[in-house]
Order: sequence, then structure tokens, then C-alpha cells
Amino acid sequence: MAFSPPPTVSNRRTTVPFPRPSVRRHGVPFARDLASYGDRTALITPQGEVSYRALAERVAATAERLGPARRLVLLAGANRLDALVVHLAALSAGHPVLLVPGDSADTIDALSAAYDPDVVARPDGHGTWLLDERRPESAHTLHPDLALLLSTSGSTGSPKLVRLSAENLQANAESIATYLGIRDTDRAATTLPPHYCYGLSVIHSHLLRGAGLILTERSVADADFWEEFRAARGTSLAGVPYTFDLLDRVGFEHMRLPHLRYVTQAGGRLAPERVTHYAESGRRAGWELFVMYGQTEATARMAYLPPALAAERPQAVGVPIPGGSFRIGPVDGIDEPDTGELVYSGPNVMLGYAESAADLARGRTVEELHTGDIARRAPDGLYEIVGRRSRFAKILGLRIDPRRVEAILGEHGIRASCAGDDDVLAVLALRAEGVDAARVRRLVADSCGLPPRAIHARMVPELPRLASGKPDHEAVRRLARESQAPPRSGTSTDDLRTLYAEILDRTDVTEDSSFVSLGGDSLSYVEMSLRLEQALGVLPTDWHTTPIRELHVLDATRRPAGGPGRKRGLRRTLDTGIALRAIGIVLIVGSHIPVFAVQGGAHVLLGVAGFNFARFHLTAHERPERLRRLSRSIARIAVPSIVWITLALLLTREYDLANLVLANSLFPQDNSDPEWRYWFVEALVYFLTGLAVLLAVPLLDRAERRSPFGFALGLVAVGLVGRYDPWGLAHIRYHLSPTVVFFLFALGWAAARARTTAHRLLLTAVLLITVPGLFPDGQSLRTSIVVGGLMLVLWIPALPSTDPLNRLAGILAGSSLYIYLTHFHVYPYLRDDSPVLALLVSLAFGVTYGAVATRLTRRLF
Repeated sequence: MAFSPPPTVSNRRTTVPFPRPSVRRHGVPFARDLASYGDRTALITPQGEVSYRALAERVAATAERLGPARRLVLLAGANRLDALVVHLAALSAGHPVLLVPGDSADTIDALSAAYDPDVVARPDGHGTWLLDERRPESAHTLHPDLALLLSTSGSTGSPKLVRLSAENLQANAESIATYLGIRDTDRAATTLPPHYCYGLSVIHSHLLRGAGLILTERSVADADFWEEFRAARGTSLAGVPYTFDLLDRVGFEHMRLPHLRYVTQAGGRLAPERVTHYAESGRRAGWELFVMYGQTEATARMAYLPPALAAERPQAVGVPIPGGSFRIGPVDGIDEPDTGELVYSGPNVMLGYAESAADLARGRTVEELHTGDIARRAPDGLYEIVGRRSRFAKILGLRIDPRRVEAILGEHGIRASCAGDDDVLAVLALRAEGVDAARVRRLVADSCGLPPRAIHARMVPELPRLASGKPDHEAVRRLARESQAPPRSGTSTDDLRTLYAEILDRTDVTEDSSFVSLGGDSLSYVEMSLRLEQALGVLPTDWHTTPIRELHVLDATRRPAGGPGRKRGLRRTLDTGIALRAIGIVLIVGSHIPVFAVQGGAHVLLGVAGFNFARFHLTAHERPERLRRLSRSIARIAVPSIVWITLALLLTREYDLANLVLANSLFPQDNSDPEWRYWFVEALVYFLTGLAVLLAVPLLDRAERRSPFGFALGLVAVGLVGRYDPWGLAHIRYHLSPTVVFFLFALGWAAARARTTAHRLLLTAVLLITVPGLFPDGQSLRTSIVVGGLMLVLWIPALPSTDPLNRLAGILAGSSLYIYLTHFHVYPYLRDDSPVLALLVSLAFGVTYGAVATRLTRRLF
């Protein structure tokens, strides 16, 4: 990838030439010129791809709706199509946009009150952005150059905003596109929120070059994010330092991302050793790392470090972006040569600040940007940030740089955030083995010359951050002052972490962990979902991939303001898979006794097993980790089964060695009932083992990641060959043969990967065509049960329920495997006296065996 070489250094100023863009007033060129890229892909969304031509048409229609008279548009930003269309429409037609966080109602309300926007664009609760047109013409005097208003304070709702012009936006987008070498074939993921200038610059610079955007709101910690990224052939990622923490946790270094060209980093200092590490990882994998430096006041970017220098000069922010220049300004108390406040000039420097609606009429009040950062210009022409002027604190007469304190602690392997707080230094340090608050306080005191009493240190599981991923220094001050966490209403993140650690038997649970990232599987899914629902209320359908931090935010937003916590009602929802597992096992046992004759439950459970396989095992983890987790799940099924069948063999002599090793289906057998009792367990173990072998092949593993639904559909096709058994291999107990019923497992897998209505309609058709005829003649009810159950999995993610019903379903579903294993040897002793009692005792015995087996297998695997 091409990059600009380090510039020539003059005595006072460093400049990289770049032509000033020609910008007409009342409109940003790249937003007006979308149609020029024709049918190229502009956006890849969860609903499908959108071409530049189609995007331009939607933008033009929305611009027409906004009208010719300039109005102030407050937009609740989000990485969604409707929000992006409103943003581009306003920019193209010259309507100033006040871009605010879409997930913060308080911020929207606060800035609406401060600036009285003429139009408010915000979601309607169903994901669609609606235009609330409060007046046909603006109530404000809007300066002709004004195009965008952004906050520099995260989600606090502060009325102080940065005023940016159309020229600022166009110039910065062109500069970024130039030094990154963005091509029209590139596809960048929206890993950062659009109300944050860094995230917005990714969108602008790629649209300017006719490149594609993978429009997603998923976190890089989410397995589905990486599925989307691979499927879209993503070429670039953008991250703040916190993003790289998440990348470390999900094993990014070992991921296969064949189309990735470069990774960009900004939004705060990344430790030099981590810069070196990522630069070298990128070199090995074939992508480049761009470390960048910027501020909202400069639209986004001011400097970048050429990738070839990242490993050699990781402490530097690099050279000015094309069109920009730096100079070093004097700072009292700093006498080192070529060191002082970094001052930036360029066409991307803001018009100035706004603190009220009256400021929207003002023109340019700033010619150059005093960054507030203390920088050093090195002999090789690269700039290094060595401190932050505005973060210096005077504590007990000593001038303390919290940034330097963070660096010193980092040298001792302690990650921390620091902030001056009156006459004390507030320090929050990340919990780690061998590190406590006393040690942190001592290290800081020794390095700064402060007495320990002036240092408030506290250990925390996660460092507080703003929505943009930057450190939240106000939270540092607040939390460090508290001797202990205050009582919270509702459920705290610590409560949730404890719950996850208990159920999944993990000691490494963080606020960014999710059920899937911690290795949760179908056996623990039931207990986890029901315990969470008791704690939080109704869960989102994707809770298993949602980080704990976000689940806690969801809980907080549902809690009544000022109240002691949300009142937990009896109305609940129940995951369809859990409901079917509970109902299925009751139908199986009840039909075997028989209490009733409603068959088909086991075949439904095969589909549910395929559905859960796709959700819990086909994660974004690399192939070895996938296989390790899958092997553990196979063992958790096979070992309790073999133990129980061994015991049954010793007591009853009804089975043989083939049953004992779950191989009955592999050898010629007669039609006796005992031999076939455990066909379901055998089939499940065969399927999981076979798929582990299949996905161990690198080529097939990559194929599944590139096209999750297509791969699953291919397995459905393979399964259908076995379903119709053209070779006559399943002449005995046809409908119980693993080769015949595999298509049901594959259909469940495909259902989990279905992302569109067209996908679900296709699978529905396959169900309706292939299940009839599977069972012996006269079993139409059994056919209907299987079709109906799998249709629920495919179309209905959750069912209405109640708290008591959820608890009962959770117990039965969580123990369904163990009930299946044991019931054959429980109900015969009771069914002649009371079939219903035999059913209840069989269920209870299986639950008991399940509790013992689960505890033992967790220790072993």
C-alpha cells in the first residue's frame, strides 16, 4: 500500500502539500456525487447490499423531503441504513446536521433543548428513522459554511459543540482517502459509532472513493461480526485502543481474513509495544497498521504514521496528513528543544465552537488548532505526543501529568486510567494477579513524589470508557473517590459476571464476555437464559452473543428512573428451542410409557440440536478453538451416555458392546427394541464427530465462514441423499438411522444461519416436501409434530410464557438428554400402577442424574 514519506522539516512548521478541494456552499460534494459510482456496492447491510445508484436515489428523495430552505437537523446517529440516508441527504442539500448518539435518549433531549432543532430524525422504536419536522423554515440564523455539529464529550449531552464546514468534511475525507490509498474495491466495517468523528471519517472517506461499507452495529467481540466481515470480503478495520483489547480477547491475531488490507488505530494512545506487536502481526498476515492522530476540532485526522515505520517508531503519531501542517508552540515550564504544544493548520480545522443556538450564525473564529497536546518533533521529522496540557493537574503544589502516570504504571504491567481530582490523583487500575491498590498507590507515589494520602487508587474489572471507546476521565474521578461501589438498583455488571462464572465455571469473565465467547453450549444455554431472564426480564434474541456490559445497559434502560429497580412481573418469553426441548422430552417419555401416543419429539430435538450447533459452535474463533470446544461438547454428551448404558448393561443384560460404545447403527442388528433405544444419542454423537472432522479441513472451514447459509444448505442437500437412502443401507428402523435423519440436523443448522425471509421460505419448502414419508404409514400426527416444531424454530425465536412455566421448562430442557438416557429403566416399575406417576418419576430421576452428571463433566471437560 502506498503512503506518504516523512516530510521535509523546516524550522517552525511541517507541511505536506495537498490541493484544497473545491466546495460549493450548501452541500458536501461527496454526498452529492454518490450516483456517479453507478451500480457499485455502497453498503452491505444485514438485509442485503445497496448500490451507489440506489443509495443516491434514497438520499435524493430524503433531501427533497427536507426541502430547499436550510434547516437544522438533529440526527440520532447509528450505523444503520435509514440514519445514514438522512445524514447524507442533509449534507448533500446543505442542511446543517447535529449528530448525536442514537442510543442516548438523555443526550438527544439535552441537545434538543439547547439547540431547538428544526427537524429531529430519530428511531421510532422499530429501527426506522422518522423525520419530525417541527417547522418548515429554520428558527435560527445558519451560517452558509456550517455543515456539521459534533460533540467532543461523548454522550454527556454537553452543549459545547464543534462547528464544521462542508470544506472541512470534504478536505478531511480526501486527505484520509489519499494516505490510506482507499480503492473503490475496498470494504470497511463500521466498527465505531458515527457520532464519533473517527467513525464518521471512515464512512465519509470510503463513500468519497466509491468503496463499500459493511454497515453493522455489532461489536468486534461478537462472533457474528466476523461472519459478516468475512462474507462481505472486508478489507479494513478501524479501532480505538479499547477495540484492540477486544481483538486480543477474540484471538484476532490468529484469524484468517484473506481480504484484509489494513487496520487503522486512533482515539487515544496505543502502547508502543502493542503498536509493534500489531504491526508485526500485520506484516506476517499481509495487512498494514496505520496509527493515526486526530481531534474532532480537526474534523477527524491530523497525522498518521506510515505503516513501514510502525514497528520501528511505535511511540510516534507520525507526519501531518496531506494538506495539513504542524508547528510547536511554547509552553511555560517546558524548555526542551522542539517540544511544546502541538498546533495544527489545514483546511480541516473547524470553524470554531458553539455553546448555544446563537453561535450557529457565526463564521470562522479559528484559523489554527491548538491541540492541547504536548509534542516533540524528533530529528527524523516524526511527531511524538509526550503529554496533555489540559490534563495536567496541580496537586499539593506539584504539576502532575496523569498521562505520564499511566505510562509508568504500564511499564510495570498495570493498565490504568488517571485523572486529577482537586487535591488528589485518582487512579483506576485493571485487576490483575499480583496487583492491588496498595501496590498501585506506592508506584505512583514513588514516581510522582506525591504522598500516598494524595492518591486515591482502586482496582476495577474494566476501565471506564465513553461510547467512543476513549477513557472516561470523569468516571475515573467519580469511582476513585468511592471507597466501595454504591448500592445499585437492579442487577450490576458484577452480579452478571458472577452469574456467568458460576454457570459456565469460568474465572476469566469480563464485562465484554458473552455466553458464546466463554464457550457456552446447548447444555448450559438453558440454565443461563432462564437465570438471566429472572435477573433482567425479557432477553433480546441475540443475548447469547451480547456482551455482559450491553446486557447491563439494557437492564438499566428498562428500570424506572429514580426507582428502586424494575418490578419483575410474571409475564415472560421463552426461547423456542428451550420450549421444544422441554415439550419434546415429555412427548418422548409419555409416548414410551405410554401416557399418550404423540410421537415425533426426538426428531424435533435433532433439528433443535442442529440449530444450537450453529449458534454455539460455529463462532468466530479460529479453527483449533472451534474444534476444542466441539470436542468438549461431544464428550459431555458421550461420557454420561456411556456411563449410564454401562450401568444398564450390568443390571439388565439388555444391551451389547455395540450399544455401550454408541455404535449400534454401525453393525447389523435385528429389530429388537432395546438395541435401538439410544439411536438418538448415537445419531447426535455421530453428527457432531463427523462435523468436527469436516471442519478440521481448512478449505471447508473457510468455506463455512465465507458463506454460512450456503454451506448449511449444502449439508441439507447431502442429508437429503441419505434421507431417501438410494443404496438401501437403512432397511431396519429406517426413520431411526443416522444417515436418514441427518437432514433434520442440517435443517436446524440452516435455520440458525437464515438471515432473510427468502432463506426461511426456502427451508420451509424443504421441510414440507421432505418430512412427509419419513415415518411408517399412518403416522401423519408424527409428521405434523416434526414439521410444526421445526417451523417454530425457523420462524418464531421466542414464545410468550410466565415465570413459573419458564422455570419448569428450564429444568426439563436442561435435563432432556439425561431424562432420555434414564427413563427406559425407570417407568417400567410404575407404569402398570400409574402411567402418570411413571412419567413424573422418570422426569424427576433424569433431572437428578443430570445434576450429578453435569457437575462431574464440568470438572472433567
